Amino acid sequence: MKELQPINQLVVLDVTASKDEQRTSSGIIIPDTAKEKPKSAPVVWMGVIENAEIKPGDVVLYKPFAGTEIEFEGKEYLILPYADVLAKVVETEKI
Repeated sequence: MKELQPINQLVVLDVTASKDEQRTSSGIIIPDTAKEKPKSAPVVWMGVIENAEIKPGDVVLYKPFAGTEIEFEGKEYLILPYADVLAKVVETEKI
């Protein structure tokens, strides 16, 4: 089994699910070029980052148009700088 090991404070996000075909309610297929890029994805791998506030498995929000998309072993990933991660999505209890 292979895995990516990012360096230089980079984070790898799994964006495979965002690549699914989308259709309008009338059945028209929306091409990838017309779709708005997703802005959240789960963290898969991280470089060595001191005092990181995220870890693999966390879902994060990131800057639009950030990073570099790659394909690795049949899945789509986004490699981006740690600084382009804006927030971590967390579950909270309703008050």
